[in-house]
Amino acid sequence: MSRAERHRQLMEHAWRLIREEGTDALTLARLGEVAGVTKPLVYDHFETRTGLLASLYRKYDLRQISLMDEALQAGTPDLLSRATVIAAAYVGCVLEQGREISGVIAALAGSPELEALRWECEAIFMERCRIALSPFAGERPLSTAGLRAMLGAAEALSCAAARGEISAAEAEEELSGMIVAVVSRRGSDVR
Repeated sequence: MSRAERHRQLMEHAWRLIREEGTDALTLARLGEVAGVTKPLVYDHFETRTGLLASLYRKYDLRQISLMDEALQAGTPDLLSRATVIAAAYVGCVLEQGREISGVIAALAGSPELEALRWECEAIFMERCRIALSPFAGERPLSTAGLRAMLGAAEALSCAAARGEISAAEAEEELSGMIVAVVSRRGSDVR
């Protein structure tokens, strides 16, 4: 098995381990057991549990950004369409990954290195949203506060959908409406 194939296999086993046993059960030694490989081989790929969690989050984040970018390029260039694309990409990626992403996100808050990674990924996502939505915000640029509000709503609604509290359609509809409201408010603000 090539290094890339082994890495992909270990990542798949890590997601399954989180899904079945929870994030706390995810250690490099346990991952080696589940994957049927030696502990040194797992350490060769990730070095630390923090490195493994970072790899899982990066893979998730890259997928989310990729889905959103592809859909924005293919979509209609109007505010509601862009808001709908952003909402569907965010909610869809969380649901595709399942409830285990919330455990990884919670673990990211546990160390300064992982917290920095999360903030970096959030900044990239917010900047993509700023670029996609700015043409509809009027003369005033979208604020970081507004983008943070969108991101917070996206996380909360996606997690609620992943837990089955609300449907994916409800999460997407509420999020797209919230995005439209934030952007529209910026365009109609009086100085």
